Amino acid sequence: MNDVLKRKNRKYNFGFIDENSKREIRRKILKAVAIPGYQVPFGSRELPIARGWGTGGLQITLSLIGPDDILKVIDQGCDFSVNAVNLKRFIQKTTGVEITEDTLKATIIQTRHRIPEEKMGENQILVFQVPYPEVLRTVEPSEAVTREMHAEMNYSKLWVYLYEEIVKWGEITIGARYPVKVNGRYIMDPSPIPRWDVPKLHMAETLYLFGAGREKRIYAIPPYTRVEPLEFDDFKFNVESFDGKACSLCGSTDTFLDEIFNSETGQKTYICSDTSYCSKVSARKKVSHE
Repeated sequence: MNDVLKRKNRKYNFGFIDENSKREIRRKILKAVAIPGYQVPFGSRELPIARGWGTGGLQITLSLIGPDDILKVIDQGCDFSVNAVNLKRFIQKTTGVEITEDTLKATIIQTRHRIPEEKMGENQILVFQVPYPEVLRTVEPSEAVTREMHAEMNYSKLWVYLYEEIVKWGEITIGARYPVKVNGRYIMDPSPIPRWDVPKLHMAETLYLFGAGREKRIYAIPPYTRVEPLEFDDFKFNVESFDGKACSLCGSTDTFLDEIFNSETGQKTYICSDTSYCSKVSARKKVSHE
Protein backbone atom coordinates (compact mmCIF):
# COMPACT_ATOMS: atom_id res chain seq x y z
CA MET A 1 0.00 0.00 0.00
CA ASN A 2 2.81 2.41 0.86
CA ASP A 3 4.42 1.80 -2.55
CA VAL A 4 1.13 2.56 -4.28
CA LEU A 5 0.74 5.79 -2.33
CA LYS A 6 4.29 6.84 -3.19
CA ARG A 7 3.66 6.24 -6.89
CA LYS A 8 0.45 8.26 -6.70
CA ASN A 9 2.25 11.09 -4.93
CA ARG A 10 4.88 11.20 -7.66
CA LYS A 11 2.16 11.56 -10.28
CA TYR A 12 0.28 14.21 -8.32
CA ASN A 13 0.90 17.67 -9.72
CA PHE A 14 1.90 19.74 -6.71
CA GLY A 15 0.59 23.31 -6.97
CA PHE A 16 -2.48 23.02 -9.27
CA ILE A 17 -0.93 24.20 -12.57
CA ASP A 18 0.92 21.60 -14.67
CA GLU A 19 4.66 20.99 -14.46
CA ASN A 20 5.47 22.47 -17.88
CA SER A 21 3.66 25.68 -16.97
CA LYS A 22 5.49 25.93 -13.66
CA ARG A 23 8.81 25.26 -15.38
CA GLU A 24 8.17 28.05 -17.88
CA ILE A 25 7.19 30.50 -15.14
CA ARG A 26 10.31 29.62 -13.13
CA ARG A 27 12.47 30.29 -16.19
CA LYS A 28 10.87 33.73 -16.54
CA ILE A 29 11.44 34.37 -12.85
CA LEU A 30 15.14 33.59 -13.28
CA LYS A 31 15.33 36.07 -16.15
CA ALA A 32 13.52 38.70 -14.08
CA VAL A 33 15.96 38.19 -11.21
CA ALA A 34 18.90 38.47 -13.62
CA ILE A 35 17.59 41.81 -14.98
CA PRO A 36 16.15 43.66 -11.95
CA GLY A 37 13.12 45.79 -12.75
CA TYR A 38 12.69 44.46 -16.29
CA GLN A 39 9.22 43.21 -17.20
CA VAL A 40 9.47 39.67 -18.57
CA PRO A 41 6.51 38.47 -20.70
CA PHE A 42 5.10 35.06 -19.80
CA GLY A 43 2.23 32.83 -20.85
CA SER A 44 -0.35 33.59 -18.16
CA ARG A 45 -2.41 30.49 -17.33
CA GLU A 46 -6.10 30.17 -16.61
CA LEU A 47 -6.92 29.75 -12.93
CA PRO A 48 -10.22 29.36 -11.07
CA ILE A 49 -10.19 33.03 -10.05
CA ALA A 50 -10.81 36.09 -12.17
CA ARG A 51 -7.88 37.99 -13.61
CA GLY A 52 -7.43 41.12 -11.59
CA TRP A 53 -7.87 39.20 -8.34
CA GLY A 54 -4.28 38.02 -8.01
CA THR A 55 -3.68 35.46 -10.77
CA GLY A 56 -0.17 36.76 -11.50
CA GLY A 57 0.99 36.44 -7.93
CA LEU A 58 -0.85 33.15 -7.55
CA GLN A 59 0.91 31.63 -10.57
CA ILE A 60 4.30 32.61 -9.14
CA THR A 61 3.39 31.16 -5.74
CA LEU A 62 2.12 27.88 -7.22
CA SER A 63 5.24 27.59 -9.39
CA LEU A 64 7.63 28.00 -6.46
CA ILE A 65 5.84 26.42 -3.52
CA GLY A 66 6.96 23.03 -2.22
CA PRO A 67 5.79 20.57 0.45
CA ASP A 68 8.11 22.07 3.08
CA ASP A 69 7.05 25.69 2.52
CA ILE A 70 4.96 27.70 4.95
CA LEU A 71 2.54 30.13 3.31
CA LYS A 72 1.12 33.47 4.39
CA VAL A 73 -1.30 35.54 2.28
CA ILE A 74 -2.21 39.15 3.07
CA ASP A 75 -4.43 41.76 1.50
CA GLN A 76 -3.61 45.38 2.38
CA GLY A 77 -1.62 43.92 5.29
CA CYS A 78 -4.59 41.96 6.61
CA ASP A 79 -4.66 38.16 6.99
CA PHE A 80 -8.44 37.97 7.18
CA SER A 81 -9.78 39.85 4.14
CA VAL A 82 -11.85 38.05 1.50
CA ASN A 83 -9.03 38.04 -1.06
CA ALA A 84 -6.42 36.74 1.38
CA VAL A 85 -8.64 34.07 2.94
CA ASN A 86 -9.83 32.64 -0.37
CA LEU A 87 -6.38 32.59 -1.98
CA LYS A 88 -4.72 30.77 0.91
CA ARG A 89 -7.69 28.39 1.17
CA PHE A 90 -7.28 27.53 -2.51
CA ILE A 91 -3.51 27.07 -2.22
CA GLN A 92 -3.82 24.93 0.90
CA LYS A 93 -6.49 22.70 -0.63
CA THR A 94 -4.38 22.03 -3.74
CA THR A 95 -1.02 21.64 -1.98
CA GLY A 96 -1.63 20.84 1.67
CA VAL A 97 1.15 23.20 2.80
CA GLU A 98 1.17 24.77 6.24
CA ILE A 99 -0.54 28.16 6.57
CA THR A 100 0.58 30.83 9.01
CA GLU A 101 -0.26 34.39 10.01
CA ASP A 102 3.25 34.96 11.42
CA THR A 103 5.35 37.00 8.98
CA LEU A 104 8.67 35.67 10.28
CA LYS A 105 7.55 32.03 10.16
CA ALA A 106 6.45 32.07 6.50
CA THR A 107 8.80 31.06 3.68
CA ILE A 108 6.51 32.45 0.97
CA ILE A 109 4.27 35.46 1.50
CA GLN A 110 1.81 36.49 -1.19
CA THR A 111 0.68 40.07 -0.78
CA ARG A 112 -1.76 42.53 -2.22
CA HIS A 113 -0.59 46.12 -1.83
CA ARG A 114 1.53 45.95 1.33
CA ILE A 115 4.97 44.94 2.60
CA PRO A 116 4.92 43.52 6.14
CA GLU A 117 6.11 45.81 8.92
CA GLU A 118 8.50 43.20 10.33
CA LYS A 119 11.84 42.93 8.54
CA MET A 120 11.96 39.82 6.40
CA GLY A 121 15.03 37.62 5.88
CA GLU A 122 17.05 35.92 3.16
CA ASN A 123 15.10 32.66 3.46
CA GLN A 124 11.81 34.32 2.51
CA ILE A 125 10.12 35.31 -0.75
CA LEU A 126 7.54 38.08 -1.05
CA VAL A 127 5.21 37.67 -4.03
CA PHE A 128 3.24 40.75 -5.13
CA GLN A 129 -0.12 40.69 -6.88
CA VAL A 130 0.19 43.39 -9.55
CA PRO A 131 -2.79 44.88 -11.42
CA TYR A 132 -0.83 47.28 -13.68
CA PRO A 133 2.88 46.52 -14.19
CA GLU A 134 3.69 49.29 -16.67
CA VAL A 135 4.91 52.38 -14.82
CA LEU A 136 4.76 54.49 -18.00
CA ARG A 137 1.09 53.79 -18.72
CA THR A 138 0.00 57.09 -17.15
CA VAL A 139 2.08 59.02 -19.69
CA GLU A 140 2.04 56.69 -22.71
CA PRO A 141 -0.90 54.47 -23.75
CA SER A 142 0.96 52.49 -26.42
CA GLU A 143 2.60 49.25 -25.29
CA ALA A 144 5.03 49.32 -28.22
CA VAL A 145 6.15 52.84 -27.36
CA THR A 146 6.64 52.05 -23.67
CA ARG A 147 8.84 49.09 -24.66
CA GLU A 148 10.98 51.46 -26.72
CA MET A 149 11.12 54.00 -23.91
CA HIS A 150 12.40 51.37 -21.47
CA ALA A 151 14.95 50.10 -24.01
CA GLU A 152 16.26 53.62 -24.63
CA MET A 153 16.02 54.56 -20.94
CA ASN A 154 13.83 57.46 -22.04
CA TYR A 155 11.81 58.44 -18.99
CA SER A 156 11.45 62.15 -19.76
CA LYS A 157 7.63 61.98 -19.95
CA LEU A 158 7.45 60.52 -16.48
CA TRP A 159 9.74 63.20 -15.06
CA VAL A 160 7.58 65.88 -16.70
CA TYR A 161 4.49 64.26 -15.16
CA LEU A 162 6.04 64.45 -11.68
CA TYR A 163 7.09 68.07 -12.28
CA GLU A 164 3.55 68.99 -13.35
CA GLU A 165 2.20 67.42 -10.16
CA ILE A 166 4.42 69.74 -8.10
CA VAL A 167 3.47 72.81 -10.15
CA LYS A 168 -0.24 72.04 -9.95
CA TRP A 169 -0.59 70.75 -6.38
CA GLY A 170 2.59 71.80 -4.61
CA GLU A 171 3.47 68.15 -4.06
CA ILE A 172 3.57 64.80 -5.83
CA THR A 173 0.12 63.37 -5.11
CA ILE A 174 0.90 59.75 -6.03
CA GLY A 175 -0.33 57.79 -3.01
CA ALA A 176 0.47 54.29 -4.27
CA ARG A 177 2.45 52.80 -7.17
CA TYR A 178 5.14 55.43 -6.64
CA PRO A 179 7.74 54.97 -9.44
CA VAL A 180 11.18 53.68 -8.44
CA LYS A 181 14.48 53.18 -10.25
CA VAL A 182 15.91 49.68 -9.82
CA ASN A 183 19.65 49.01 -9.88
CA GLY A 184 20.27 52.35 -11.62
CA ARG A 185 18.57 51.17 -14.82
CA TYR A 186 14.84 50.42 -15.11
CA ILE A 187 12.06 52.56 -13.67
CA MET A 188 9.51 50.22 -12.20
CA ASP A 189 5.98 50.14 -10.80
CA PRO A 190 6.25 48.66 -7.28
CA SER A 191 2.57 47.60 -7.36
CA PRO A 192 0.00 49.67 -5.42
CA ILE A 193 1.95 49.67 -2.16
CA PRO A 194 1.75 52.94 -0.20
CA ARG A 195 4.74 55.30 -0.18
CA TRP A 196 5.33 54.07 3.38
CA ASP A 197 6.58 50.74 2.00
CA VAL A 198 8.80 52.06 -0.79
CA PRO A 199 11.96 52.44 1.38
CA LYS A 200 11.65 48.74 2.30
CA LEU A 201 12.47 47.82 -1.30
CA HIS A 202 16.00 49.26 -1.07
CA MET A 203 18.77 46.73 -0.27
CA ALA A 204 16.24 44.30 1.20
CA GLU A 205 17.40 40.83 2.23
CA THR A 206 14.27 39.25 0.74
CA LEU A 207 13.59 38.31 -2.88
CA TYR A 208 10.67 40.37 -4.22
CA LEU A 209 8.71 38.89 -7.13
CA PHE A 210 5.94 40.74 -8.99
CA GLY A 211 3.30 38.95 -11.06
CA ALA A 212 0.66 40.52 -13.31
CA GLY A 213 -1.59 37.78 -14.68
CA ARG A 214 -3.88 39.95 -16.79
CA GLU A 215 -0.94 41.89 -18.30
CA LYS A 216 1.22 38.72 -18.52
CA ARG A 217 4.33 40.22 -16.95
CA ILE A 218 6.77 39.07 -14.27
CA TYR A 219 9.49 41.26 -12.77
CA ALA A 220 11.71 41.12 -9.70
CA ILE A 221 13.89 42.91 -7.20
CA PRO A 222 16.66 40.53 -6.06
CA PRO A 223 18.10 40.78 -2.55
CA TYR A 224 20.54 43.63 -1.87
CA THR A 225 19.48 45.66 -4.90
CA ARG A 226 19.45 49.46 -5.04
CA VAL A 227 15.90 50.81 -5.30
CA GLU A 228 15.45 54.59 -5.38
CA PRO A 229 12.14 56.49 -5.52
CA LEU A 230 12.10 59.18 -8.20
CA GLU A 231 12.74 62.59 -6.70
CA PHE A 232 14.14 65.99 -7.63
CA ASP A 233 17.19 67.56 -5.99
CA ASP A 234 15.01 70.28 -4.48
CA PHE A 235 11.88 68.18 -3.94
CA LYS A 236 12.53 64.96 -2.07
CA PHE A 237 10.42 61.85 -1.80
CA ASN A 238 8.53 61.50 1.47
CA VAL A 239 6.27 58.90 3.06
CA GLU A 240 2.86 59.31 4.64
CA SER A 241 2.82 61.09 7.99
CA PHE A 242 1.00 59.67 11.01
CA ASP A 243 2.28 62.22 13.51
CA GLY A 244 0.14 62.34 16.62
CA LYS A 245 -1.71 59.13 15.69
CA ALA A 246 -1.44 55.66 17.19
CA CYS A 247 -3.03 52.27 16.69
CA SER A 248 -6.09 51.96 18.91
CA LEU A 249 -5.40 48.23 19.42
CA CYS A 250 -1.65 47.99 20.11
CA GLY A 251 -0.63 51.64 20.50
CA SER A 252 2.01 51.56 17.74
CA THR A 253 3.06 54.92 16.35
CA ASP A 254 5.66 53.72 13.82
CA THR A 255 3.52 51.61 11.46
CA PHE A 256 1.25 52.26 8.49
CA LEU A 257 -2.20 52.97 9.92
CA ASP A 258 -5.66 52.45 8.45
CA GLU A 259 -8.25 55.08 9.25
CA ILE A 260 -11.51 53.76 10.72
CA PHE A 261 -14.55 56.03 10.82
CA ASN A 262 -17.24 55.37 13.40
CA SER A 263 -20.51 56.57 11.89
CA GLU A 264 -22.28 56.43 15.26
CA THR A 265 -19.83 58.64 17.16
CA GLY A 266 -18.53 60.56 14.15
CA GLN A 267 -14.96 59.94 15.34
CA LYS A 268 -11.93 58.54 13.55
CA THR A 269 -9.68 55.88 14.99
CA TYR A 270 -6.58 54.20 13.59
CA ILE A 271 -5.40 50.59 13.53
CA CYS A 272 -2.29 48.91 12.12
CA SER A 273 -2.68 47.79 8.53
CA ASP A 274 -0.41 44.82 9.31
CA THR A 275 -2.62 42.57 11.45
CA SER A 276 0.18 40.11 12.28
CA TYR A 277 2.44 42.84 13.62
CA CYS A 278 -0.43 44.42 15.55
CA SER A 279 -1.38 41.15 17.26
CA LYS A 280 2.26 40.48 18.23
CA VAL A 281 2.70 43.92 19.80
CA SER A 282 -0.63 43.58 21.61
CA ALA A 283 0.35 40.16 22.96
CA ARG A 284 3.74 41.41 24.19
CA LYS A 285 2.11 44.36 25.97
CA LYS A 286 -0.46 42.07 27.57
CA VAL A 287 2.29 39.78 28.92
CA SER A 288 4.31 42.71 30.26
CA HIS A 289 1.28 44.11 32.07
CA GLU A 290 0.58 40.75 33.67
